[in-house]
Amino acid sequence: MVFSQKVISKWKVNYPLLSEIIDLHPVCWLNPFLKQTANLPQLPVERKDINEAEDLWKRFIPFLEKEFPETKKTNGIIESPLRKIPAMKNALKRNSSATFDGELYLKCDNELPIAGSIKARGGIYEVLQYAEKLAIEAGLITTSANYEAFASEEFKRFFQQYSIGVGSTGNLGLSIGIISAKLGFHVSVYMSADAKQWKKDLLRANGATVIEFAGDFSKAINEGRQKTLADPKGYFVDDEDSKHLFLGYSVAALRLQGQLKEKNINVDHEHPLFVYLPCGVGGSPGGITFGLKQIFGDHVHCFFVEPTHSPAVLIGIMTGEKENVCVQDFGIDNHTEADGLAVGRPSKFATSISEYLISGIYTIEDDELYKLLYMLADSENIYLEPSATAGLRGPEEVVQSNYMAKHNLNHTQATHIAWATGGALVPEDDMKRFYAKGKKLL
Repeated sequence: MVFSQKVISKWKVNYPLLSEIIDLHPVCWLNPFLKQTANLPQLPVERKDINEAEDLWKRFIPFLEKEFPETKKTNGIIESPLRKIPAMKNALKRNSSATFDGELYLKCDNELPIAGSIKARGGIYEVLQYAEKLAIEAGLITTSANYEAFASEEFKRFFQQYSIGVGSTGNLGLSIGIISAKLGFHVSVYMSADAKQWKKDLLRANGATVIEFAGDFSKAINEGRQKTLADPKGYFVDDEDSKHLFLGYSVAALRLQGQLKEKNINVDHEHPLFVYLPCGVGGSPGGITFGLKQIFGDHVHCFFVEPTHSPAVLIGIMTGEKENVCVQDFGIDNHTEADGLAVGRPSKFATSISEYLISGIYTIEDDELYKLLYMLADSENIYLEPSATAGLRGPEEVVQSNYMAKHNLNHTQATHIAWATGGALVPEDDMKRFYAKGKKLL
């Protein structure tokens, strides 16, 4: 759909912040569509879906432990630690005029086993549920059996007759490619030009076919969808419209609930929880937000963060057009160093849910990502890829937006969690370059 300048000019009048977004200025938008938990409309997913997704993860524990020995230390569960980062909080205070109260934590999805990013949950879950479905339909297994059988040569020969495809800027492709190839599927990853070369190399090393496109993520996903579905036995993992990806991500909320309990962190009106989630197409932050809202209700406040050059979800939700608009419609180029967030069009499935659940969205410049990368490495000895640092500015954005006062929240007892979405697999030379750039910019 192409929008006329007349329509866009009208939107600028109706949404004054849109002009700043088009001019690539960092902004913080508070969501007027946010609903109280008691007043939510009927959504296409519910709490029982999260529980069923967690049950599937548990069935696959024997397979994951056998095929990925790195999961043994977490008992076959693909999960990341929650770390308090007080030194980073002090570093933020030193480099900003907006100070914040409460404790700052990092949800270290950069340490997730197998794929080293937030996409490990959604991508691996979607492929596992598809593999289970095929195996059950073929009479190879029942849900009460030992799923270590999925590691057998019999199962791998069975899955070799099927193909899986995915469009990706990088991290989702890694999770889909690695798990699909391990199971025996023929897997093709359709990648945009801005995807990092080391991610393409790693995929090929793990048995995936990588097909590159000169355009951005939207072109890669469209081409991938068409070519995969042309195969009668092809299955496309659709980042723009996948319930399974969404539910795979949502299980993180159950795990976080347990981690907060272990640390004796209360979440209620007097102890609000703020979560800051880097956002690409919107599936992973949307799934996590949905899960957190199911558990903590109105006491959790989730903010998405996008690059100034890729504010796809912000524009889609703000205008109400969701997946019908892309950033290029507004003259925004979608060029960013945050390759995992380089998305021009938002997810149809996720934004239809997130528009009621998120507290807001802020945008961030690429240079700021490198500064945050350097600050975190220098203060806490934690190394993330640039896009994964985006949530670290969240507490300051909330303070400057006056959100807490508007919602009568106790800022002194708040818990802030920046969600680190990737970084463990970044080559050492690349990380050194990121670090040096951040240090120079700061």
